[in-house]
Amino acid sequence: MSIKVAVVQKPPVLLDLGATMARALESLAEAAGTGSNLVIFPEAYLPGYPTWIWRLRPGGDMALSSDIHARLHKNAVDIEAGGLAPLCEAARKHGVTVVCGMSEVDSRFSGTTLYNTAVTIGPNGTILNRHRKLMPTNPERMVWGPGDATGLKVVDTPAGRIGTLICWESYMPLARYALFAQNIEIYVAPTWDCGEAWLATMRHVAREGGCWVIGLATAIQGQDVPASFPSRDTLFKPDDWLCDGDAVIVEPSGKVLAGPLHREKAILYGEIDPAKAARARRSLDVTGHYARPDIFRLEVKRAPMPPVDFT
Repeated sequence: MSIKVAVVQKPPVLLDLGATMARALESLAEAAGTGSNLVIFPEAYLPGYPTWIWRLRPGGDMALSSDIHARLHKNAVDIEAGGLAPLCEAARKHGVTVVCGMSEVDSRFSGTTLYNTAVTIGPNGTILNRHRKLMPTNPERMVWGPGDATGLKVVDTPAGRIGTLICWESYMPLARYALFAQNIEIYVAPTWDCGEAWLATMRHVAREGGCWVIGLATAIQGQDVPASFPSRDTLFKPDDWLCDGDAVIVEPSGKVLAGPLHREKAILYGEIDPAKAARARRSLDVTGHYARPDIFRLEVKRAPMPPVDFT
C-alpha cells in the first residue's frame, strides 16, 4: 500500500515558538490537503535550529550568546506541560502521522537543560516516540545536552514503521544498526546538513538498511530571521543562505525518488510503499542473515538515565 509523504523545509520564525507553531500548523494543513499520510519537519524546527552557534566565536560575545540562549530557552517546547498540544491536535484533526524536530526543555528536573528532540505523533494525536539526539555536534554542545536511548526505537504507525536519527547521528554506525534491527521501514533524518556529501549519506543508509530514507533540513536565508533576533543584522546578511534545505526521499535501493529540493522554501512530496523495505532486505539484511552475532554483538541500554531518583 502506497502512502504520500510531505517533507516540509519552509523556514520557522526563529526564536518564536508561537509563530513557528502557527507556521507548522499551516504547513500540516497544506500537506494534509494534498492527501499526505506522513508529514515531516526538520531538525529543531520548533522554534528553529540555533544557526547562530556557527557564527558566534566560542568564548567571544558571551553577553550576546547568553541573551540568545535565554530566548531559546523561553521558546523551547515543554512536552510535559502540553507544549506540543497544538501539533498533536492538528495531527488528530487531519488524521496524519507527524515527525517534528524541536528544542525541548525537560521541566521535570532542573528545568534548564535543553535537548535536540524529534517526536513522532500518531494520527490520533498521541505521541508515539520522543528521541533526544545522543550527541550534539561540535558547538551544539553549548546549546543541547546529550540524550539517552529511551527513544532509540522504531514505532508502528499507519504510515509504516518509523525510526528517527537526528543529523550526524546518521554517522553513528551503532545507532543506525540499532534501528535496522527493529524492522524499520522509514528512516527519518532531520538535519541541518545539506549538499552532495549528505545526499551520499542518505543513499548509503537506504542501501545499507534496506529502508526508505527521508532527509530534510530547513531552507532559510538571513532575510527570514525576524527583526526581533538579537544583533540580527550583524550575524546575518539578508541574501545569505543559512541552509539550503535539500529535502530528499530515497528508495530502499539507494535510488533517489524525489528531491533534493534545493533552496526552495516549500514542501517536497513523494509516494512510497513501506513494504518495499522488507523486499529490499532479501539479499542484504545487515541485522539478519548478513549479520554475524557469533562474532559481533550490540547492546543498547534503553533505560532512562535521570539525574536523580527520589525514593
